[in-house]
Amino acid sequence: MAAALTVSELARLVGGEVVREGSLRSITGVAALDTAGPGDVSFLGNDKYRPVFLTTQAGVVIVGRDETEGPETTALIAADNPSLAFAAAVGHFAAADVRFVAEIHPRATVSETARFNASAVRIHAGAVIMADVTIGDGTEIGPNAVIAEDAVIGENCRIMANVTIRERCVLGNRVIVQPGAVIGSDGYGYEFVNGRHQKIDQVGIVEIADDVEIGSNTTIDRARFGKTMVGEGTKIDNLVQIAHNVVIGKHCLIVSQTGISGSTQLGDYVVCGGQVGIAGHVKVGDKAVLGARTGVTASLAGGETYSGKPAQLLRDELKTQALLRRMPKLIDRVKALENARDQAAPGCD
Repeated sequence: MAAALTVSELARLVGGEVVREGSLRSITGVAALDTAGPGDVSFLGNDKYRPVFLTTQAGVVIVGRDETEGPETTALIAADNPSLAFAAAVGHFAAADVRFVAEIHPRATVSETARFNASAVRIHAGAVIMADVTIGDGTEIGPNAVIAEDAVIGENCRIMANVTIRERCVLGNRVIVQPGAVIGSDGYGYEFVNGRHQKIDQVGIVEIADDVEIGSNTTIDRARFGKTMVGEGTKIDNLVQIAHNVVIGKHCLIVSQTGISGSTQLGDYVVCGGQVGIAGHVKVGDKAVLGARTGVTASLAGGETYSGKPAQLLRDELKTQALLRRMPKLIDRVKALENARDQAAPGCD
């Protein structure tokens, strides 16, 4: 169990400043604003939760630098980024209880030609490590994961249960792959020949850089030739499809149910909201933001926010939506004008 902290000790831990002591003597846990009790720390990271904040029972709340209000008995700690500061508190009080213990489980199937330090990796029951796989120190391979021939996995990676990493794919250091993800499945490549869809061999690989996280049941296809690439620090949500020969830059955020078609390139720091669809062979520039359900059919410049189907600048899409909302009234006006015209026109026998 984590040690209790005073308000001052907590402030030092999270890099904040005590702006009000409150009545709390010690903090023993973390909780949301609406469920926190007198021994818990919580945070206010979004102003829409202010009504909950003003009635919270939390002993301590981490707030922004300009915050001065709050329940009288609640201590306040000011931080530049309350959410990030709260993460430090979580790390102290409620970090996931995962202890790395080097072990090769007797029910794991490990090729004699696989290369790793048995005293520095953990391979769980049911995992299959095929020929000539390389695994770095500190890496954990979860239950029933399959690492195919010649794959390379770096140091301090966490490959969760039921993950498949296919042959010759390369993962950097500190990569996290959540349960059920598939790295290096065949790209969706066919040619239509003599009335049939003929499969084209997919002989490339997937290369994942350091500090990437890949969500559950996400699939990243191997290149037809060359590499499908995901850049350093990029975070990919659950249920994302990344097709063959896609290149994704550094520190991108790709949210659930996004689909990226073949040979598309995303620059650095690109954000894709939920259910974004990107056509093949296009480029999205650095720091572009694609709102939820945006449909990208042509290349987009970086540094802008886009929305709509097809994608356009957010300000233009908002104008379009405003005009569409006016359509029913405009149609009614047109019908009224047509009726007035017909009634005013002289009859004909």
